[in-house]
Amino acid sequence: MLSAAVDDGLGSISRFRTQNRERTVEEFTVELAEVPVRIRCKHHQTRSYLAAFSTDREPYFTVEPEESDLARVQAEFDRTAALEERSGEALAPWYLENTAVHALLAEGLTAYNVLLMHGSALSMDGKAYIFTASSGTGKSTHARLWRELYGERVVMINDDKPMLRIADDGITVYGTPWRGKHRLGMNGSAPLCAIVSLERGAENRIEPMQKAEAFPVLMKQAFSSKDPATMTRILAMEQTLLEKIPFFLLHCNMDPDAARVAYEGMRERIR
Repeated sequence: MLSAAVDDGLGSISRFRTQNRERTVEEFTVELAEVPVRIRCKHHQTRSYLAAFSTDREPYFTVEPEESDLARVQAEFDRTAALEERSGEALAPWYLENTAVHALLAEGLTAYNVLLMHGSALSMDGKAYIFTASSGTGKSTHARLWRELYGERVVMINDDKPMLRIADDGITVYGTPWRGKHRLGMNGSAPLCAIVSLERGAENRIEPMQKAEAFPVLMKQAFSSKDPATMTRILAMEQTLLEKIPFFLLHCNMDPDAARVAYEGMRERIR
């Protein structure tokens, strides 16, 4: 559940009595894409997971997962397991909560022109590139090739779920606590330069994408919502992305030269 209520006690840990039983509620504020949000949760692991993004700023809104939110996370996990023909399992309570917080944040932040994407985001010479693809295609591997080839010129912003802030003065990529299995990323940002869709190929080759080609890629990899009002905001942000940011299709074989082909191919077209 999302709540617009803001109260006192930033960063405090309070105790609440609910239905005649006492529970400890972690209460703190994080800042994501320059938007401060109060988090109320049960598990200290969730607070620890988000700790690097803590802030003393006054929150714009509050996120507090309910049992129905946790149930939806478990149901989605079970659905995915069934599609992949593997057995499901009961997720740890703190993991359910953490995942629910992530989903609620992604939903609420759309009201502040912030869009969550699935991709690997890095900064090269101060400009951000996002590599996106279906899971298992190799976007994290490709980002690693950039780090190996260009060394300290490359900094990882987020290896799994970066956030984009859509503003009049440009589009900026921000790190988030959800950094993927390799835990690569930072609490930092860089202006977005390009979005690259990866496909496996025998040879390394990069080419611009037309808006009509880029739109389904963006729809698949960006956060979506079942709420009509939220989805309207998301579609408006996606339209702005398509108008302001170049999209590329990279055919790559994951050889080290793939990073050079990608960077030099984009540099020729982005001035």
